[in-house]
Amino acid sequence: MVEHGAGPVFSALSDSTRRNVVEALAGRETATATELAAELPVTRQAVSKHLTALGAAGLVASERRGRETHYRLTPDALADAVSWMEQVGAQWELRLAALRSRFQE
Repeated sequence: MVEHGAGPVFSALSDSTRRNVVEALAGRETATATELAAELPVTRQAVSKHLTALGAAGLVASERRGRETHYRLTPDALADAVSWMEQVGAQWELRLAALRSRFQE
């Protein structure tokens, strides 16, 4: 089996809080950990740790602006995961179509 770049994305998104952070970031261009923590039921420190994990998976990029760090989604890693899911889905569709044709004969 070939290793895909989707693994770190799925690992990062396996945590519900990280998915919530992604959703919160999706609604804006950038946000600070403090801004995100104000919307989520976790501390700023917890949000920072989750942002670090999302960054390691390539889902989030950060930029220092003065004393604040602003985070934004980087869709390329997510696109790789979606592409992988589409490939696997297409393979399953072929298998299901073959099974259907066998039972319709």
